[in-house]
Amino acid sequence: MNLFSPPNTEQGFGEAGPVRQEGAGFAATKIAAFQYTSVAIFLFLISGFWELQIKKQGSYAELALQNSIKSLPIIAARGKILDRDGRVIVDNHSSWRLILSRETLKPEHIDGIAAGLHLDPADIRLKLERYRSRPKYEPVVIKEELTPADLAFVESHRGSEFYPEMEKIEAQRRLYPQNGMAAHVIGYTGEISENDLDNPEYAKYESGAIVGKFGIERQYNDVLTGVDGQRQVIVDNMGRERKVLGFKEATPGKALQLTLDLDLQAVAELAIEGRRGSIVALDPRTGEVLAMVSRPAFDPNKFRVHINNADWRELMQDTGKPMLNRAIQAQLAPGSTFKPLMALAGLETGTVDTEWNVHCSGGASFYGHYHKCWRKGGHGTISMHKAIVNSCDVYFYTLGNRMGIDKIAFYAQEGGLGHRSGIDLPGEAEGTVPSTAWKARLYRQKWYPGETISVAIGQGALTVSPLQLARMIGGIAMGGIWHKPHMLRSETAAEKPHSWTLSPDNVATVKDGMWGVVNEFGTGASARVPGLDICGKTGSAQVASNEVAKGNKDLKDNAWFVSFAPRQNPEIVVAVLFEGAVHGNFAAPAARDVIKAYFDKKAALHITEQRKPSPPITPAMLIRSFSQN
Repeated sequence: MNLFSPPNTEQGFGEAGPVRQEGAGFAATKIAAFQYTSVAIFLFLISGFWELQIKKQGSYAELALQNSIKSLPIIAARGKILDRDGRVIVDNHSSWRLILSRETLKPEHIDGIAAGLHLDPADIRLKLERYRSRPKYEPVVIKEELTPADLAFVESHRGSEFYPEMEKIEAQRRLYPQNGMAAHVIGYTGEISENDLDNPEYAKYESGAIVGKFGIERQYNDVLTGVDGQRQVIVDNMGRERKVLGFKEATPGKALQLTLDLDLQAVAELAIEGRRGSIVALDPRTGEVLAMVSRPAFDPNKFRVHINNADWRELMQDTGKPMLNRAIQAQLAPGSTFKPLMALAGLETGTVDTEWNVHCSGGASFYGHYHKCWRKGGHGTISMHKAIVNSCDVYFYTLGNRMGIDKIAFYAQEGGLGHRSGIDLPGEAEGTVPSTAWKARLYRQKWYPGETISVAIGQGALTVSPLQLARMIGGIAMGGIWHKPHMLRSETAAEKPHSWTLSPDNVATVKDGMWGVVNEFGTGASARVPGLDICGKTGSAQVASNEVAKGNKDLKDNAWFVSFAPRQNPEIVVAVLFEGAVHGNFAAPAARDVIKAYFDKKAALHITEQRKPSPPITPAMLIRSFSQN
């Protein structure tokens, strides 16, 4: 049989013929399907390769880079705060803060991290939620100022087998004076809140930033805040650092030199210890604040990052209002410390002269009401000088009645009352100077002449702060020149003072009366210091009427004392407020101590300057000397 001969079709295929034909067709179909699938897969891979390598090469490369490179912030230190002599008031100290890397963060790790750091897991999740819309490479700060126990936990648990998302970075934290010294001036820093972010003042900051929130820290926050640096490192897939790629140094904030004198500040703090009130010392020649104390105070160190709820609750519930800066925010009647301005206004308006007398028998009637003098037996017939020295109420009742409220208001406002002084501290209050227009605007009522009688002795609706009172008296002592009070040393001559032409004779009359208060056995004799020409004025201001205040220790009269020295060419003015101390003579020793400390220091510096060795004689000096001769 020829193996190559065609099959015999006549014989047929039998049963096996059709089966072979169907099997061959099925195999061809499978081969075709495989081929088409292979082509589809190949096209898919090609398109994916095109997408990855050509179309979106840049974006995928960036994502890959972010997965391998980690940026860690280097926190900039805030600028130091110095006193006028360059001594440090507020410094920084090194600490550690903990951040979470969101690129490697596992949600199931949050509870363990929170437990190890004694944090609330809900707070951590809330912080993470705030960062949801931000790039993944931005870390989240979850704890500031790690304790030794916190550091031990972090070091032992941040490996790949525990919590690789934890990173500790070095930070600089504020170190404030102890015992609340100058707390209301310095203020404090804290973590910016969500509410703060709505304030235009903090518009350029992000959630979690540490910013100034009170006092100088807030007023000059942009100056004190530095620029953070950055450290870029390569990390493996477990977040472990392998190599440092880049390093950008942080730029610390600028230091601020204040006008405060730490020596005077310390004396003022001791003088007011255990009392509620304020002491302010100014240089009337420049407006520089030499000392500013408010009591009770608070500890700024508790606010450095985030004050705990228990401490905040204690401050808010304290009836002494320790968060109130009484030096610029107290709104209280000045009492008899207002009388020097009354005397000056009476002379300047020509209402009275220095020879005008009033008879005081212990009180006087005005518009159907009897007004008592503080001395029951009265002062007898008294002139302006003696009226200031002995603080006769009847004299100033009568003077105020002659002048009228609007003249009093005009001179009070010219003297700096009833409006903010413009000091570079946040939250200053305006105070109140009543007038006919003021009452009509506020109460839609007319002013009654009987109301003027109380204002004439610093009572009624008249309210001031210790800073305003110090500035008012300082301007009078300077003969009608009122400088804007300021805390920053570099602003000494930054702004033209408010000037008001006053008669030198009228100014001298008022100053002589205030000198007599201290040195002629007047109401402020306890402020006298032999050898120092101290002038002053006491004040006892009612908080409520005698009927209401009777038996209530919280409504006792406030004690005021305002003073300056020397009488000619004054260099320092001091205002003292002791709440509830009743009589101004109790506040006078505090002013005396501050003034004495000022002149004692001045004398000591003068002696030191005299003892300095003469500079060595150089050849150039000899040549210059011979050439001049």
